[in-house]
Amino acid sequence: MQTKSPSLLGGAMIIAGTAVGAGMLANPTAMSGIWFIGSIFVLLYTWFCMTTSGLMILEANLHYPTGASFDTIVKDLLGNGWNIINGLSVAFVLYILTYAYITSGGSITESLINQYFASTEQGLIGRTTGSLIFCLLLAFFVWFSTKAVDRFTTVLIAGMVISFFISTAGLLSDVKMDILFNHIAQGEQQYLPYILTALPVCLVSFGFHGNVPSLVKYYDRNGKRVAYSIFIGTGIALVIYILWQLAIQGNLPRAEFAPVIAQGGDISALLQALNTYIQTDYIGLVLKFFAYMAIASSFLGVTLGLFDYIADMLKFDDSLMGRTKTTLITFLPPLLLSLQFPYGFVIAIGYAGLAATIWAAIVPALLAKASRQKYANASYRVYGGNFMIYFIILFGILNIVAQIADQLGILPQFKG
Repeated sequence: MQTKSPSLLGGAMIIAGTAVGAGMLANPTAMSGIWFIGSIFVLLYTWFCMTTSGLMILEANLHYPTGASFDTIVKDLLGNGWNIINGLSVAFVLYILTYAYITSGGSITESLINQYFASTEQGLIGRTTGSLIFCLLLAFFVWFSTKAVDRFTTVLIAGMVISFFISTAGLLSDVKMDILFNHIAQGEQQYLPYILTALPVCLVSFGFHGNVPSLVKYYDRNGKRVAYSIFIGTGIALVIYILWQLAIQGNLPRAEFAPVIAQGGDISALLQALNTYIQTDYIGLVLKFFAYMAIASSFLGVTLGLFDYIADMLKFDDSLMGRTKTTLITFLPPLLLSLQFPYGFVIAIGYAGLAATIWAAIVPALLAKASRQKYANASYRVYGGNFMIYFIILFGILNIVAQIADQLGILPQFKG
């Protein structure tokens, strides 16, 4: 009997769920300097580069046994030096994102449970309990199987799409062309100087690369199905991001982003600024559910990639005991960190960008180059030849330069 291959939708949902996380809430503010036309260009450029680099990981991965992840592939193709650099960046990014999602997810869990189930003002649970509930519930799905993550992520994505369109329907129907194209210009009128500032936030918004080895295993080494699921998943993320930019930047004038930028892009500050131009009372409630499902789906995608990376690095098998050991190493450190430092979400996301550039852009391109030299006959090869390899490396270098320059205060900052 032939085993039925998992659906493309399942893999695409894992990719889309990982990509469309809390980073989305930062996009309108981070890209307010380049405004709508500029943001579309940056989104398309980043989507193409990040999708291509993900396919480069797939190309290299297919030369290795099922279950092989970054540790095995990078060590063999690029050597121990690159493997140490890549391993540190992978572990740092995935652990720091897991911590960030536990802190944010725990906060919303606490808020929702106290809002709907607490009979007193004191509240039913605190932040610690909220973080524990959020982490333990979702960790169970990762421990159980990739298929369980696929099924639950599909439910979360469906809920995200519904809540997204409910929350943005009013905004999209009220888009004003003079605001969208900044024809009622006030204040700062330059766009191009802010393009490098927008790139790193956009890169984090398309991060899914830790899931590629998981999908190779999930689709039983069927490279074409993995590639299709990556294209569909990142395509869904791209459409959601563009619609979100349209909804926000078509209603809130560019100059009015000043108070939102001053508060670090906080979603409540964004809604407060929007309230001057459109009624947003119900949007705030729906966006809370949207943010929760976005964080939960990203948490599942990120931790699934971390889970498989740890299993590969430590050579844990797929038995009940092996998966339990991998689960503890995956979730316990970020959970303890979250309980100790429960308010570090924004800072943690900020630190993830630079390390993510290494293993989501630079290393995938180098892997593709090395695998083509070592393995002449490949079952799957990414389009574009050597030109595409250098094109992706250039993308990575631009992001590294942008992030270092931003940390040094060299880049111009749009203030509204």
